[in-house]
Amino acid sequence: MSDIATIYDDVELGGDMMVSGGALVEEVGLQTAVLISLFTDRRALDDDVLPAGTTGKRGWWGDLTLPTEGDQYGSRLWQLSREKQTAAVLRRAEEYASEALAWLVTDGVASQVTVTAEVVRRGVLGLGVEITLVRGNVFVEDYLLTL
Repeated sequence: MSDIATIYDDVELGGDMMVSGGALVEEVGLQTAVLISLFTDRRALDDDVLPAGTTGKRGWWGDLTLPTEGDQYGSRLWQLSREKQTAAVLRRAEEYASEALAWLVTDGVASQVTVTAEVVRRGVLGLGVEITLVRGNVFVEDYLLTL
């Protein structure tokens, strides 16, 4: 089974679809699933502190149609916007990204997911993602997000 490929652009700090030969490019790997997991906004928890100037908890309406109650797409990384680049924020970034990718282990796709966060430059946080698949292959990718 393949998905429409989402290609990450670390210059524009975002993802986009690609067209080749008049059709959307497809992929069978993890790249698109990881991008959707990390960069789709997951609904904030009731006790989350929302970024300054934000009133909505965000989230994706499609979560309402998921077969397992409580399942959610996306991550809470959006809550880090406008945060200072502190060790606590790096830990939250790792927590939010790990939470977003936990489904890979739960669904039996991966045996382990490891996320590291670092300050790349002022206003930009880097996420290192390493996913050990159950068949032994390792998926490694780096992503950038603005704070």
